[in-house]
Amino acid sequence: MYKIYPKTLFVGQIIKYLPSCQSTNDEASILIAQQDPAEGILVVTDQQTAGRGQRGNVWEAKSAQNLTFSLILKPSFLMPTEQFWLNMAISLGIYDTLKPLIGNSLRIKWPNDIYVEDQKLGGILIENILHGQGIAWSIIGIGLNVNQTEFSYPTATSLQQQAPLPDNYDLPGLLRSLCEKIEQRYLQLRSGQRDTIKVDYLQTLFRYQEEHPFESNGIRFRGTIIGIDAVGRLAISEGGLIRYFAFKEVAFVNS
Repeated sequence: MYKIYPKTLFVGQIIKYLPSCQSTNDEASILIAQQDPAEGILVVTDQQTAGRGQRGNVWEAKSAQNLTFSLILKPSFLMPTEQFWLNMAISLGIYDTLKPLIGNSLRIKWPNDIYVEDQKLGGILIENILHGQGIAWSIIGIGLNVNQTEFSYPTATSLQQQAPLPDNYDLPGLLRSLCEKIEQRYLQLRSGQRDTIKVDYLQTLFRYQEEHPFESNGIRFRGTIIGIDAVGRLAISEGGLIRYFAFKEVAFVNS
């Protein structure tokens, strides 16, 4: 299963398929510890029993209905303080794949989620292994809701809910497209095209340049997302002042 033959240089050329595992990121970490794996190897599973999101959040997905995989990269050209550039490139690769299927309602929600309007379609969890002044390895965990149509959370959605197909989506075919688009964005980053990545990321950013309520330290406020700083913090303008927030320091509040 998952012999996808993507038109790539390295992403998805080697696949480790597991019918079930606790976490594809954990399995990828074991691969790195045991050997020197090729860049671009994928760990793919039909059922992840202990999948996690950013900062320990749980990722819910029914077996064999969605895409759950981890990608191993070697972004040694990035400094540890530049980790968020990889986040932007990967997010854009996913966006490039899904945009033709979903349309203009697709958005990237800072820092690591894929949204359709106010519902979550997918998530990204990047775990970096540092060595000296650089990033030796990056494990990119990706979960996308594809054919599942029932969720415990009303804020979750899927491709099949947003753009239904009579016979559901072909998971290997979608994974092949993801590999190709993610590699294109990764090579763009590796070749130094950061301005393009930054501009494209902001153009697709959820609630960018719109006034909305937020919450920080239990206090609600209204502000406007105006950008991302050099280390990936979210810049929000509030009453003429610009505030910067790292992961988990600010929450989006529905209007």
